[in-house]
Amino acid sequence: MRTTPAVPTRPAAATKPLRWAADAVAAMREGAGLRLDHSTQSLWRVDRTIEEIRRDGAPYAAVETALRGFGAYAGEVIARHTGAEWLDSGQGPLLRTPDGRIWDPVTEARRCFEGDGSLRLLCRDAGG
Repeated sequence: MRTTPAVPTRPAAATKPLRWAADAVAAMREGAGLRLDHSTQSLWRVDRTIEEIRRDGAPYAAVETALRGFGAYAGEVIARHTGAEWLDSGQGPLLRTPDGRIWDPVTEARRCFEGDGSLRLLCRDAGG
């Protein structure tokens, strides 16, 4: 009798961030012609994109959904490279890395838009 190997599942807390991240990847590919490949290097492009949006003077309300997607994408990069898990804090999604530290990539994306954050550096710190 053959058994089917178990497929690892993601916690329910990952559902929304995964969808937001997928939307950000699709929007970047379709709108800006940029491919996001879930590499740590791709976060340079995301940081630059957020900086360009900020310099163009876009109001926060107009880019809030995109920023949430960029933060979720950065969180997925961290999760894939560190084994972090998404948590539902009741206030929004957070990541817990295997060392027990908690990270908030969605808030970090908002901080990037304010000129005081970096998803690339967040990933480096979480991985390190």
